[in-house]
Amino acid sequence: MTFSVLATDDSGAVGMAVTSSSPAVAARCIHLRSGVGGAASQNVTDPRLGNQLLDALDRGHGAGDALNSVVEKCEFIDYRQLTVLEAGGEGAAYSGKHALGVNADRVGAHVVAAGNMLAGPQVVDALVESFESATGALEERLLTALEAGLAAGGEAGPVHSAGLAVVRTVPWRETDLRVDWSDHPISDLRRLLDLWLPQRDDYVTRGLDPTAAPSYGVPGDE
Repeated sequence: MTFSVLATDDSGAVGMAVTSSSPAVAARCIHLRSGVGGAASQNVTDPRLGNQLLDALDRGHGAGDALNSVVEKCEFIDYRQLTVLEAGGEGAAYSGKHALGVNADRVGAHVVAAGNMLAGPQVVDALVESFESATGALEERLLTALEAGLAAGGEAGPVHSAGLAVVRTVPWRETDLRVDWSDHPISDLRRLLDLWLPQRDDYVTRGLDPTAAPSYGVPGDE
């Protein structure tokens, strides 16, 4: 009931965009670690697996080895769909034999995409190819890819939640946007991103050095 795109860029930023027919998909599926990489557990989601994939990367395993280490020991792995991406850009994906409906995954250059209950496998191709051809900040490229996946058919039914998150050099998510329930979650996510991106770097500054942080002129912050 989900499709997602996990990617990195030349700056070392790692991020993921995801959408689903179920509520609050980003809360369960997005796993990112600054300087390490990203991972997703979807289909019949087990959030523990995303953290296990990141732990394996953190121990020095490559994406393929990290994936294999989780697949080999997971009791219900046939029900899972996993993606993993190193900060350096190497990726891997797994779709279990009980993944729902039309399902597919694809590894591209600095990008991994996967989906289930899809209108068709072309959705995953659109995610990868759109990301690879897009320009701009990683957030923009990820959302452009998600929009392309929707335009290519998306899920077999309507999607209702979406999210986008990116990590860079600081040990928290510089971008972490969610639409937990909506009739048009990807359009709503686009509006959130347009609001957020001009302020993103200022909020990093606020965390690192409050004396250098700008005021936004809201009541109580003059």
